[in-house]
Amino acid sequence: MTPNRPRGVIAAIATALTEAGRPDLPPMLRHARWLLENGCDALNLLGTTGEASSLPAADRMELMAAMADGIAPSRMMVGTGCPDLATTVALTRHAADLGFAGALVLPPYYYKGVDEAGLLAFFAALVEATADRPIPIYLYNFPQMTGLRFEPGFAAALKARFPDRIAGAKDSSGDLDYAAELAQIPGFDVFPSDESALAQAPARGFAGCISATVNLTAPLAQRLWRTPSDAALAEELGLRRRAIAATPLIPSVKALVAKLHDAPGYARVLPPLSPLTDAQAQALPAWAVLASEPA
Repeated sequence: MTPNRPRGVIAAIATALTEAGRPDLPPMLRHARWLLENGCDALNLLGTTGEASSLPAADRMELMAAMADGIAPSRMMVGTGCPDLATTVALTRHAADLGFAGALVLPPYYYKGVDEAGLLAFFAALVEATADRPIPIYLYNFPQMTGLRFEPGFAAALKARFPDRIAGAKDSSGDLDYAAELAQIPGFDVFPSDESALAQAPARGFAGCISATVNLTAPLAQRLWRTPSDAALAEELGLRRRAIAATPLIPSVKALVAKLHDAPGYARVLPPLSPLTDAQAQALPAWAVLASEPA
C-alpha cells in the first residue's frame, strides 16, 4: 500500500496528443512538471479530461509507464476503469506495478440500471484480482457520463468489506451535499471536481479536489487549500472555472494549456470530441492562464 495517500490540489491532467492521435510525452511532461511546481500536490492521469475512454488500453499503459518514468508515480493517481473487468484489472495491476498512488475506477458504465449486487461483484473481483498488488482504489462517481451513481450506503459497505483497499472517491456530480455524505465514511477520502469547493473542505471533510480546470488554476487553488476561509479567492476560482467551462470543457482546457506553454499541438482532442471553433477559441478568457504561482 502507498503510505501517504494523495490529498490537496490535484489536476485532472489533459493528455497531449500527436497528429496521429497517440499520447505525446514531451509536452505532457512539461505541463505535469509545471503543475507540480505551481500548486498541485498530485496529478490524476487518464481521467475524463485525459480522454482515457478514447484511448486504447495499450496506449494507456504505455503513457502510464512513460509518465511514471518522468514524474514520481507516488504523486500520481491514474484512471483504470473500463466497461469490462479484464481490462480494468490489467490497467490497475499495471498502475500498481509502476508505483502509482491510486487507481481511480469508473463503474462498468455500459449497462445502465445495474443493481448494487452487480456493482459489488465487479469491485470485489477487481480487489481480489489485484490482491497481490494492493494499490488503493478510488471510486469515480460521474453519473452524468456513466448513468450510475455510487450510493453512500454502497460506498460505505464496500469500504467496510475492503478497508485496506477502498480509499475514497472522486465526485464529479457537482452535488457537494452528496460528496459531504461520502466524506462521513471513516477513512474514505473524497475529492469534489470543483476547486472552489476547497473553501468547504474543513467543514465538510473533503480531502482536496480533482479538477479539470486546475490545469490552469493550480496556483490559486493551492492558495485556497491553505486558506479556505478566503471567500474572495473561492469566488475568484469559481468565476474562472465557469468562464473556462462556458465553451466545451475539455477542448477549452486543452486550448488554454496550449497557450500557457506555447505548444499549439496540446489543443488536439480525440474523436468524438471536437476542437474549439474559431469563435469559441476567441471567447476563451485570456486571464484564465496563470504563468506561475502568484505573489
